[in-house]
Amino acid sequence: MMRFFSINALGFTAPTAAFFFLVCLNFSGCYSFKGISIPTDVNTYYVELFENQAAASTPTLPRDFTEKLKDKIRRESRLRYTDEDPDIEFSGAITQFSVSAEAPKVNEQIGFNRLTITVTVSFVNNKNEKANWKQQFSFDDSFAPDQNLLDVQDALIETISNELVERIFNRAFTNW
Repeated sequence: MMRFFSINALGFTAPTAAFFFLVCLNFSGCYSFKGISIPTDVNTYYVELFENQAAASTPTLPRDFTEKLKDKIRRESRLRYTDEDPDIEFSGAITQFSVSAEAPKVNEQIGFNRLTITVTVSFVNNKNEKANWKQQFSFDDSFAPDQNLLDVQDALIETISNELVERIFNRAFTNW
């Protein structure tokens, strides 16, 4: 005969078990598993305004992207922003902003369009130059061929920028 696990087997009463469950549920959103790894001697950061090297990008993209990266670091790390002698620095450029039409595959009627944004990022750790890196990050998102880019551009840029910032943050502050 098969026995099922019972709360009573642990000595919990129903109200105690319910309370324990609610406490666990409440704290489930309070702990982060991001694995952020910042040396204790690193306390400040600086993000230089990203350059616009992509011919077709929107004029506000470099500023918006820079602010998004600054906000992500401010919100999800203990680091303080400073432009005077920072411990770590980010700089870079928007190097690609392109739309491409993707042809349908055999036996398909409709293809799609794809917006791709690429950024090149330099990370400088003024406390440990062995931790410095320069890397290109790219991400794209698709939209229907019957949609005008101007109608969906803001939402696409938001999605792509969020993913790029997440990847940059993970590269800089986690051991992934």
